[in-house]
Amino acid sequence: MRVSAIADLSVRELAAAIAQGDCKAVEAAEAYLAAITAREPRIKAFNQVLADRAIEQAEAVDAARAAGKPLGALAGVPLAIKDNLCTPFGRTTCSSKILAEFRPPYMATAVGRIEAAGAVVLGKTNMDEFAMGSSTENSGFGPTFNPWDPSRVPGGSSGGSAAAVSARLAAGALGSDTGGSIRQPAAFCGVVGMKPTYGRVSRYGLVAYGSSLDQIGPITGDVADCALLLGVIAGHDPQDSTCLNEPVPDYLARLDEPLKGLRIGRPREFFSKALDGEIAAAIGRAAEAFQSVGATVVEVSLPHSRIDIDGDGNVSSYAVACYYIVAMSEASSNLARYDGVHYGHRTREAVGDIIELYSKTRAEGFGAEVKRRIMLGTYTLSAGYYDAYYNKALKVRRLIKNDFDQAFASCDVLLCPVAPTTAFRLGEKTADPLTMYLEDIYTISVNLAGLPGLSLPAGLSKAGLPIGMQLIGPVFSEETLLRAGRMFEKAAGVCRLKPPLAS
Repeated sequence: MRVSAIADLSVRELAAAIAQGDCKAVEAAEAYLAAITAREPRIKAFNQVLADRAIEQAEAVDAARAAGKPLGALAGVPLAIKDNLCTPFGRTTCSSKILAEFRPPYMATAVGRIEAAGAVVLGKTNMDEFAMGSSTENSGFGPTFNPWDPSRVPGGSSGGSAAAVSARLAAGALGSDTGGSIRQPAAFCGVVGMKPTYGRVSRYGLVAYGSSLDQIGPITGDVADCALLLGVIAGHDPQDSTCLNEPVPDYLARLDEPLKGLRIGRPREFFSKALDGEIAAAIGRAAEAFQSVGATVVEVSLPHSRIDIDGDGNVSSYAVACYYIVAMSEASSNLARYDGVHYGHRTREAVGDIIELYSKTRAEGFGAEVKRRIMLGTYTLSAGYYDAYYNKALKVRRLIKNDFDQAFASCDVLLCPVAPTTAFRLGEKTADPLTMYLEDIYTISVNLAGLPGLSLPAGLSKAGLPIGMQLIGPVFSEETLLRAGRMFEKAAGVCRLKPPLAS
């Protein structure tokens, strides 16, 4: 099979071709490694490519097939994993200099599950340092570039995973989503990404950012591939106390069943002047596509997620304020472990005492955005400010969750934007952190409420950039979201978009 033909196959098609003997797993691995060699210098999606190990895994799949052994659902399929998922092979850096040489002794459950299903891991992908960012410009190893336009960001923090799938450098990938870090880069790169219900996928082995918000999820070329990967990684794990013991449905079994009568809600607060007109129009067309296949569209309200714009054009939101207090507070606590004593980077400068060791190590190892979030989180948790900020944020979080519960009383799925703009230019927002934080304005409330969200392409802008749309559902409604996404792909014909750099 031709190299270009292999890269254009979906995860399902490639797995079937390998299982049937139409393509060898080694052929598939070599095809993707060749694509990485050719295109990675322009995209920089990977922190580490594990070529030799990938070929060994592929050879094992081919040997198992030749021996007549049963193959897993992902047997021979080359995938990429975000560099905050711990693996005993390679390094796990979180794109931070403080973990530049960290080699964990254990495997993240999600990675273990895709490998148990036969997947071939190509490498670890670039990200915003410790998943703190919306553009993958905060990486300690340099930015990733958008395959649709290398002068633009791929989104973040899972920008490397999204760019790799978009540019056909991997058939699919794993990312993590704390406030939109799967969904926003998926939208910017024209691929599909899902943030599952909190507790649907084990977080064991995921380097923590915000422990009550983090969730691992798949990034793929289409909705069916997303359903397949989610089915592999989802399910109870006793190693993660927050992973819920709920049955995992076969997300592919009913994927193509019509959803006539589906009630789709459009939150009025999400369609303000803060939203780019082209994106609003694309989501309007998506609503029409849903209606054409029997769904009904109703208006709903999420008052505590509303977006306000003052006379000077400044944007504000309860959800943004709430999220960044909660997330930064949890980050301050989680990142306290990087002290130069237990593991990771330690300063080589002479120090007088342990406090100086901590200070110099963290100053050298952390980037500017991580330092900013640690300081803000430490401030909000400090005596005298805990009640004024953190406790109030928790109360707003509860109100945001109540708003979603009330909305889902009158609809099954919410149809929303993913981001207020298409992919912006590199360096455009780095000087103004608040402007960068507002890129998450449509995604963070989903994490605060613990809900599942699906990002998928809704078309292209006049400038030829992907426009993403978001479907949000109640807890454990992934099956409905995936079926709705599949319905849209069929009705609108927007699926498996291919950027110029993948040709």
